[in-house]
Amino acid sequence: MIREFKQSVTFEYIQIIVGAALVGLAYNIFYLPARLAAGGVSGMSTILYELFQFNPAYVQWLINIPLLIIGVIFVGREFGVKTFVGTLSVPFVIWITGDMALTVENPLLSAIYGGAVLGVGLGIVYRGNGSTGGTTLIAQILKKYTGLSSGFSQLVVDGFVVVTSAFVFDFELALFALMSIYVTSKVIDFVQLQTSPTKLILIITDKDEKIQSIIKNEMNRGLTKVKTIGGYSNAEKTMILCVVEQSEAVYFKKLLQEEEPESFVIFLNASEILGRGFSRAQFDRDELKKVD
Repeated sequence: MIREFKQSVTFEYIQIIVGAALVGLAYNIFYLPARLAAGGVSGMSTILYELFQFNPAYVQWLINIPLLIIGVIFVGREFGVKTFVGTLSVPFVIWITGDMALTVENPLLSAIYGGAVLGVGLGIVYRGNGSTGGTTLIAQILKKYTGLSSGFSQLVVDGFVVVTSAFVFDFELALFALMSIYVTSKVIDFVQLQTSPTKLILIITDKDEKIQSIIKNEMNRGLTKVKTIGGYSNAEKTMILCVVEQSEAVYFKKLLQEEEPESFVIFLNASEILGRGFSRAQFDRDELKKVD
């Protein structure tokens, strides 16, 4: 039932609202007090606030309206409705939290932590197939038609605002803003991929039965075997693929060094694991053990 809810449209809208709230808080806590115009419509509103004292929430609403129309045309009506929710939510959070006492004026801290909070917020919004409007909407359009990642797309479209901020504020603050954009882009991709602390292990060996026994009996994990031919020796070997948790990888490495040190082993970071062969299969086995 929980799984079905996470795949529903309602859950997507919840993600958009929660993510948009984090975006608005990142702006009021970190970016505006530190005078960082880290790209996007929020960066434009920071610049206009510095020059003319315009309210950032109102500025963002006014700029986002024509961009929202563009989004409906290029991306589709469903995306436009979700973007409309995100577009309203971010300035609303900025407006209601405008007088909050919690602020960070140090540009370095704001660049790092503000970038992280903003990245988490945008990543959650993107996972809900939405947008917070502004240049994030342009980034989503760029992603759709070019195949670039969301994080890199955001990095591209925010460059112009940062260059402008270098003239309005100073070059040093523009560099901090660039740092923040980089942090945000990496965190966005991290959140979207649901990067988990798992390892993909590739083992090339001629003693596959022994290693298979170690994986099944010692690790309680599944595996996949692929027949391979060595490029140097032309000898037939077996490549075993296995996915384990980070903590299990350390123990598994120790087992291999002790019991089969001659096998060729590669440990890779696995960003996302889908299907019943990893967590679900082990859950089923554990439940059967409880019944027995």
